[in-house]
Amino acid sequence: MGKITVRYFIEGEGRIDLQLRLIAGEGGLDKEIKFGEINRPGLALAGFFDYFAYDRIQIFGQGETAYMSQISYEEKLRRYSEFFSYDVLCCIFTHEFIPDKLFLEFAEKKNVPVFLSKRSTTRFITLFVHIIDELFAECVTLHATLVDVFGVGVLLTGKSGVGKSETALELIERGHRLVADDMVIVKKIDESLLMGTGSEILKHHIEIRGIGIVNVREIFGIRSVRNRKRIEMVVLLEEWDSTKEYDRLGLDEKTYNILDIEVPYITVPVRPGRNIPVIVETAALNQRLKKVGVNSARELDEKIKRWIMSEGQNNG
Repeated sequence: MGKITVRYFIEGEGRIDLQLRLIAGEGGLDKEIKFGEINRPGLALAGFFDYFAYDRIQIFGQGETAYMSQISYEEKLRRYSEFFSYDVLCCIFTHEFIPDKLFLEFAEKKNVPVFLSKRSTTRFITLFVHIIDELFAECVTLHATLVDVFGVGVLLTGKSGVGKSETALELIERGHRLVADDMVIVKKIDESLLMGTGSEILKHHIEIRGIGIVNVREIFGIRSVRNRKRIEMVVLLEEWDSTKEYDRLGLDEKTYNILDIEVPYITVPVRPGRNIPVIVETAALNQRLKKVGVNSARELDEKIKRWIMSEGQNNG
């Protein structure tokens, strides 16, 4: 998403969860956040500034605020003067604790944004780390369509004109939810989680050849869309090739690599008469079963093997 500034946390998507209120240092809202980590400045407040991570977001919890309320004015003057001699990024006080007037004066003078949050420290850090991790996550933009089918994030891929958007439209009509069409932004949240979203410009829109661009949310209602979804399987739609052998048993489980994460992957050949949306629904349900340890293809394969063995013993 390009340059991330402190301003994002009161004007971006994160403001709802974090419940932040700016009380000082408005002049520093456009400082760039370069690192996705936080810092608890307890040691710095106590006078130990070795390894002070001033370029991180400073979180003041109950421990820090209790210490600040107990030290004398002279001690505060020394501590705050040294604290703000660094180019501090911003300060966030949890439990809606309001820092003393001297702290706010230093912050205002040095253009260091100071925020209050109603959240407890633990809850705030949990939410904040989730948001900041996503902001700094490795990402890639794919030409695809992402749909939530029975709770499974299905990424529809394939050549232009193969029918990705039309398949998504019929899935929406059948009660499933569109995440993004044509351009899917995929972020690697951690080593096993890929999150897909749409761009701000194209969000909730879909292109249907012969009609043009339509707003899915306006036509089908709010329940037909969602802003993001974990990608749990990839479906490649391709024109039916009579010379190609397609998987008929499902024993050969393939994966699709996105940002070094392997995602379950199937190929669905497209030709007149095939109900592709129903096939995608079935694939999504089958993937849900696999997640809980039920693999229909393998179970049938084992059943057939046992039957062959028993027949052989009976004939013997």
